[in-house]
Amino acid sequence: MASSRRDLAVRAAVDQGLLSSAEPVVAILDTAGIRTSAAALTSAFAAVTDAPVLHAFAVKATPLVPVLRLLHEAGLGVEVASPGELALARAAGVPPAETVLDSPAKTPAELRQALALGIAVNADNLQELARLDALVASAPTASPLGIRVNPQVGAGSIGALSTATATSKFGVALRDEGARKAVVQAYLERPWLTRLHTHTGSQGVPLALMAEGVGEAYALAEEINRTVGRQQIDTLDIGGGLPVNFHSDEETPTYAEYARLLADTVPGLFDGRYGLVTEFGRSLLAKHGTVLARVEYTKTSGGRPIAVTHAGVQLATRTVYAPDAWPLRVLAYDSEGRPRTGETTVQDVAGPACFAGDLLATGRELPLLHQGDVVAVPDTGAYYFAHHYAYNSLPRPGIHGFTVTENGGGDGGEGGDGGGDGVVAFTTVRKPQTLAEIVAESGGAHANALVG
Repeated sequence: MASSRRDLAVRAAVDQGLLSSAEPVVAILDTAGIRTSAAALTSAFAAVTDAPVLHAFAVKATPLVPVLRLLHEAGLGVEVASPGELALARAAGVPPAETVLDSPAKTPAELRQALALGIAVNADNLQELARLDALVASAPTASPLGIRVNPQVGAGSIGALSTATATSKFGVALRDEGARKAVVQAYLERPWLTRLHTHTGSQGVPLALMAEGVGEAYALAEEINRTVGRQQIDTLDIGGGLPVNFHSDEETPTYAEYARLLADTVPGLFDGRYGLVTEFGRSLLAKHGTVLARVEYTKTSGGRPIAVTHAGVQLATRTVYAPDAWPLRVLAYDSEGRPRTGETTVQDVAGPACFAGDLLATGRELPLLHQGDVVAVPDTGAYYFAHHYAYNSLPRPGIHGFTVTENGGGDGGEGGDGGGDGVVAFTTVRKPQTLAEIVAESGGAHANALVG
């Protein structure tokens, strides 16, 4: 999100009452920024290959129907990993031909539905492949089918997000004894297997390691096609996982950088013989989302100022529990939504939950926050405000998309910085959760179930 557009949106959220004493936390999405990232992805791969590429957005990153619709209109499909995510994709109007199903624990019913719709499926393991055998034999399907493999090339800096380690739970582990031979044999026996899938990792995984994992999958595809004697595998699904810079507004690394690295490392991938599928998620949305929260109180403890806000573990779960791996910036604004400037003070920014560790930032240098001020938490458009953690039964915040129109008449966002002035328009993406909805989700209709 361009910083000037963000500043305009924060001020407008206060002026227009989106952020108020009644709604002390809200999330906003920069729609122009999302379109820009989608265009950067498609153009990066178009620059290195003429082969067809399906860019399937990983729904888990931001499971919101309006976001999926926006991305689809920008030319992207979806990658889903559950019946819920598939339902969201279908509600957004994404067609089956632009949908990919990945999951390590697909049920027979999920597989049956995907094959009936013609959705691409990547089998995670050989037992799942046996299930597909029975389903393919029982009814014809238009679904492209493949196997996910784990190239076992190693871990990045965040172990929980490294999916190509020696003991990863995902895919067929290629370096285990007999595994590679079993995969090759599986393709020999099943001419309807036409895809091969891998995903090396995500945040914390360096680009060179990601490219190495893709290279291993490409080499396996070449081996299988040579063994079969024809090009049975016609599409490589290379996953996603481009890391995000959470330390500044700079968008690094870029899709263009990654595509060029792949072209240099695995040149045969782009010579036109293979169609491609990508599954990027965080990198498309993270920079374009911001959480806004009122400072309810300020205090001092042990000589350190503390600002108590309404944004904490219910939104930034990963940051609260693993702050070293998932640091977030906190930006200070005054009560009218104007950026605070001047001398900085070391202070804590706390969330509303009732445990000591609910801190967005510890010992952070910021302009001193005051009661009624606004804090903005950028880079939260993926895996943050759309993944609610219901600690203390705190409600899910409302989410709003915004556009900035220059006073001169142009769109303040499509590749520009929005200028220093402009008109901000908000649209509702998701309404804030009500207390009645919290009660209903918590068994309110069955109050007497344990005593009657």
